Amino acid sequence: MQCQSVKPGVECIFMKKTGCSYNGGTCYTIVENCEGCAKVAEFETGKYCLSFPYPAQKWQKGVCPMSTHVKKVQKVEEQKINPLKASKRAAGKK
Repeated sequence: MQCQSVKPGVECIFMKKTGCSYNGGTCYTIVENCEGCAKVAEFETGKYCLSFPYPAQKWQKGVCPMSTHVKKVQKVEEQKINPLKASKRAAGKK
C-alpha cells in the first residue's frame, strides 16, 4: 500500500488499512550519515530513507547496506605460504 502518513505516495510494506504498522506508527527521519545517499527523499515533514523506516539502526553496526554514497572497501589479505609445501609443489611440476 502507499504511505498515507509521513511519505505520501510511496509504496510501503508497513502501511495497512488501519494505518502504519511500524514501531511507533511512523517512519523516522534520516541521520547525519545518510546525507548524500540516493535513497533519501525529502517530503514536507522532513528527509526520509526510501529503503528503511529507521535508518539510524542500519548505521549502528557500521555502514548501511543500502548506502549509495559510501564506497565499500574490501580487505585483501595475502595468504602466508609454507616454504616447505611451496618447494614440494614446485618440485612436482617438473
